[in-house]
Amino acid sequence: MTRALFAADPAASRGREFPEDRAGARGPRSEFQRDRDRIIHSIAFRRLRSKTQVFIAPDGDHYRTRLTHSLEVAQIGRVIARALGLDEDLTEALCLAHDIGHPPFGHAGEEALWNATAEQGGFDHNAQALRVLMRLESPYCEHDGLNLTWELLEGLAKHNGPVAEPSWALAELNAAFPLDLGRHPSLEAQVAAVADDIAYDNHDIDDGLRAGFLALDDLLSLDFVADQWREVEKRFPDAPRERQLRELVRVQIGLMVNDVIAQTRRATSGMTTIEEVRAAQSALATFSPAMEAQERRLKRFMYDRLYFHPEQVATAERARDVVARLYGAYAGDPAALPAAWRAALPAEEPARARHISDFIAGMTDRFAIDQYARIFGRRPEGLSNV
Repeated sequence: MTRALFAADPAASRGREFPEDRAGARGPRSEFQRDRDRIIHSIAFRRLRSKTQVFIAPDGDHYRTRLTHSLEVAQIGRVIARALGLDEDLTEALCLAHDIGHPPFGHAGEEALWNATAEQGGFDHNAQALRVLMRLESPYCEHDGLNLTWELLEGLAKHNGPVAEPSWALAELNAAFPLDLGRHPSLEAQVAAVADDIAYDNHDIDDGLRAGFLALDDLLSLDFVADQWREVEKRFPDAPRERQLRELVRVQIGLMVNDVIAQTRRATSGMTTIEEVRAAQSALATFSPAMEAQERRLKRFMYDRLYFHPEQVATAERARDVVARLYGAYAGDPAALPAAWRAALPAEEPARARHISDFIAGMTDRFAIDQYARIFGRRPEGLSNV
């Protein structure tokens, strides 16, 4: 595929926060390939394997985690990027890194950290991803962070569009390495964002059906889903139901991917530079209006029937309590922190609260449960409902 004129170009990157000596460089890689590889080799990325996607601390091995979700997003993102002539390596890196800022127990953990640190500026998983990659994950001798390219960091900071009022974390990082927060990011970043939507819209259906939280008959109340299901039954009338359901998920992903590709081609017709992409009045890599309406209905259904299912809500409340009590324990008695984190604990607020929040946000579900048991003498109950 020919590179589009408005694609991000690793050879024209705006660089990294800290200059690097390329002497003895490890392999003939582009700058965006280096970004992707640094993310894959990071501890923060490995921890995603034990962080909640939909179901908290699931007993089953087949449910998705933040890691498997990120890999699925990257697969979808690369397909779209290749079809549009965009830089696949940057797209993949953005997809792989987009959830690195999530704390244990998903949005329940995020809410608990926000509540605990509200007076110190609160917690936001999007900004935390930048904080992890730029400051906390530090395997190099020369500088803090992974020292990723401007384009990668810009894409993570603005994956939902321009940022008018950055959180304290993003504001600090932007002051150190300005990311042009007022404009749209590259198309690679926009593709990563829509690939995330496509992945969790459809793969969460798969997990919800597996767990018994969703019923096929309820799903078929959505015309978009029902149309695809009738086609699947027509093509594979004798296939087992489980295989038909997995085919349904694949078909829906394919339809959404093709729709985004076609819509983005229409939106970028005549564009010749990446600066035109950034100066656009709205995002360009999107669903068509018709597909967007279908996708919104699907999202509303998933919130009503899965994410806000009574059992999910009850489990999330218990998870919030675990994180809140961990925060209270560390804030009340810093001796409960590991030695390295205790030694680096700032004396004054808000840095002190943010330091404790950084420690908790880096935990996996399993480690948070283990820490709770160590501090309170018992394991929290009811944290898995599947």
